[in-house]
Amino acid sequence: MRSIFAKILLWSFATLVVSLLAFVVISVNVSSGTVRRGERFGHFAARQLADAREAYESGGPQKLAAYLDRLNHYFPAEHYFTDASGKDLVSGADRSALLAKATSSWRLRRLGGEHFVTARPSSDGKYRLIVAGRPPVDIWSLAPYYLLILAAVVLLCYLLAVNIASPLKLLGRTVELFGAGDLSARVRSKRNDEIGDLSHAFDQMAERIQTLLTAERRLLQDISHELRSPLARLSFAVELTRTADNREAAVLRLKKELQRLNDLVDGLLHVTRVEGDPSSHVVENFALDALLEELAGDSWIEADACNSRVQLSIGQPVTIRGDRELLHRAIENVLRNAIRHAPDGTPVEVALEAGARFALICIRDYGPGVPENLLPEIFKPFFRVDTARNSANGGVGLGLAIAHRAVTLHHGRMWAQNMGPGLMVSIELPLESAANGVAHKLQGSAPA
Repeated sequence: MRSIFAKILLWSFATLVVSLLAFVVISVNVSSGTVRRGERFGHFAARQLADAREAYESGGPQKLAAYLDRLNHYFPAEHYFTDASGKDLVSGADRSALLAKATSSWRLRRLGGEHFVTARPSSDGKYRLIVAGRPPVDIWSLAPYYLLILAAVVLLCYLLAVNIASPLKLLGRTVELFGAGDLSARVRSKRNDEIGDLSHAFDQMAERIQTLLTAERRLLQDISHELRSPLARLSFAVELTRTADNREAAVLRLKKELQRLNDLVDGLLHVTRVEGDPSSHVVENFALDALLEELAGDSWIEADACNSRVQLSIGQPVTIRGDRELLHRAIENVLRNAIRHAPDGTPVEVALEAGARFALICIRDYGPGVPENLLPEIFKPFFRVDTARNSANGGVGLGLAIAHRAVTLHHGRMWAQNMGPGLMVSIELPLESAANGVAHKLQGSAPA
């Protein structure tokens, strides 16, 4: 049997039937023992008969009546004491018809389905003790109630099976759809139990897979688009080296296009390494302020060539935990991007501030900025604003994407905002005391 619905339903029903049968068997046995096994009550009945005879013979009908009243009070039945012919020795009424319906042994016998009667003779045969009352409950008379309970429990078992099997079937259909290529298929369960947890885990996994596959497809499209232009220019430069009068200029043009192509490939490889092999990352504690001072010193030649300068402002020493080389490359990309687009004679400001749990790095230029609607796009691979910030200025649209991925990998945040004039890129990184999960993530076991 492969259906969990059928398994739950049948097992619940079988358990119910076995329990009900066991209850019936025990009830019948207990009832039968109460009704038929007269030996258990023989001595007690003989004692009642002896006490009634003694009361009659010692005190007459009056004393006998008092004794029978006591028996009727303590036992839910009517007691009569008669002679051998059935004459009531208290009231004188004829009890022969009642005596005829009773047995000579201590057994219960029905009268019209509503009462039972039993008679106990004395040892010499002169007297009879007749007991009449309502019969004990018959187990088979309760059969309709048992069937009603059975139907109610079967309904509950059915609802239980539906409650468990239906979401599993929905999850199975969703998995089939997702496996068939429908990446938007989701369970979207509202349950809060284990099945709901499983559904939520699948939805999260599907969301990540869809994001990764969509990003991969977009990246392949962007790569094919970005490679088309340098390859076309490279082919043109090769042709120039064969036909141009100034071969030296043609060779320089060829080298320039080769360098651009090399930069593009190098950027793509670095994007892959950022989220690639976690074992390649070296996690350590390092001084963030010293890293910024090193970057500012290394970039002065490039800034001087652009008639700009780097102004560094550090409030206090800051220590963080992470991959120093990865963050070095990330911050360097942002800084070089700011230098590249800074107008002549304007500074590039780099500021470091430390809060209670995070360190904040702000890098600002005084260039034309970015249209507000395009600010969220500048961290995507190959994105370039079609004005001052384009490939003519030397970028391939990967620097900020690499930086954003590196910062995200360190549990940080990165965003950009127009300052009027200029663009400021902010990087927020957790401090050493708040970065316990960074090492795990960089080493391939990201915390939940």
